[in-house]
Amino acid sequence: MAAPPTFGLREVDLTLGAKLRSVTWPLVLMVLLGAGVGFAMLYSVAEGETGTWVTRQLVRFAVALVLMFAVAFTDIRILHRYAYLAYAGALVLLVAVELVGSSGQGAQRWVNFGVFQVQPSEIMKIALVLALARYFHGCTLEQVGEVRWLIVPVAMIAAPVALVLRQPDLGTALLLVFGGAALLFLAGVKLWKFAAALLGVILITPFLWQYLRVYQKDRILTFFDPELDPLGAGYHIIQSKIALGSGGLFGKGFLLGTQSHLNFLPEKQSDFIFTVLAEEFGLVGGLALLTLYALMLAYAVAISLRARNHFGRLLGVGAASTFFISVFINIAMAMGMIPVVGVPLPLVSYGGTAMVTILVGFGLVMSVHIHRDVMIPRWPGVPPP
Repeated sequence: MAAPPTFGLREVDLTLGAKLRSVTWPLVLMVLLGAGVGFAMLYSVAEGETGTWVTRQLVRFAVALVLMFAVAFTDIRILHRYAYLAYAGALVLLVAVELVGSSGQGAQRWVNFGVFQVQPSEIMKIALVLALARYFHGCTLEQVGEVRWLIVPVAMIAAPVALVLRQPDLGTALLLVFGGAALLFLAGVKLWKFAAALLGVILITPFLWQYLRVYQKDRILTFFDPELDPLGAGYHIIQSKIALGSGGLFGKGFLLGTQSHLNFLPEKQSDFIFTVLAEEFGLVGGLALLTLYALMLAYAVAISLRARNHFGRLLGVGAASTFFISVFINIAMAMGMIPVVGVPLPLVSYGGTAMVTILVGFGLVMSVHIHRDVMIPRWPGVPPP
């Protein structure tokens, strides 16, 4: 069998030893620090016990860390080849939620495999980035500028969003929309098209309003005035703001947060764990975590942009964008800047599938860096872009 064309490019050393030497250890260290903050906060909200949330989260983190390195060492050409298959698998799991999904807290979001449960909407965050990166890798900039070439990627975003909204999970649906839009922008879609899409959403909002669940409408209304229902829909954000304000500059001290330890703060182990941190460590602690997130984001984007293949650049920056959007939505929600939605804080909130998704995303970024000199043809037999 004839060897594949190299297009005059030098061979890239892809042995295991070379990959180990190319691992972005500063990024790994930052991931470990972020997870360490999460373990400390879960220990705090569990009243100093490890059996409630910490032990299970440690096990999940260990599994996710192995998966992160497995993805990092995977040849980026394999990721490119099976990107659509990953998307199709995630979409099948979302359909399975509709058919055989298990319910909890009024939502049907999980697929039970017996020994563990999976939340397919979390998996779709990464699968969507993979699929869109592959699609736009095969497009020229001129094609990206034509509306007809955007029909497929828009449909790829719309399909999982529609399924996630049925669960219902407005927060993850918004994250998929924003994550997909970030990939469209990175691929070269003009800003005026986003403006036109936003105008269209505004125009159909009155029509969409009737399809929202009652609790979703209440969350939006109480976002503008939480005092409309202080013991119901507005309770979460009111208690969150009280905790944030009471933390002051340096906080009340580790394990000394009154709002969380007296159980005033709901969902303190997941959606509102940033509030717990801000109450116990104050503004300084909150800014320290935000600084760590900013460093992780900047590092991920910087190493992704060094990739010589377009697929890698889109994949790395797309994964970093999804990470940023998750951080922004969670913290903005906790501060009352946006309505309350169920989006966990990356590396810190309790949750197995969310932890795996975040670390697999960083694994993709590391794979982009390790294989940064690998060239991927736009189509088989066609020179790389």
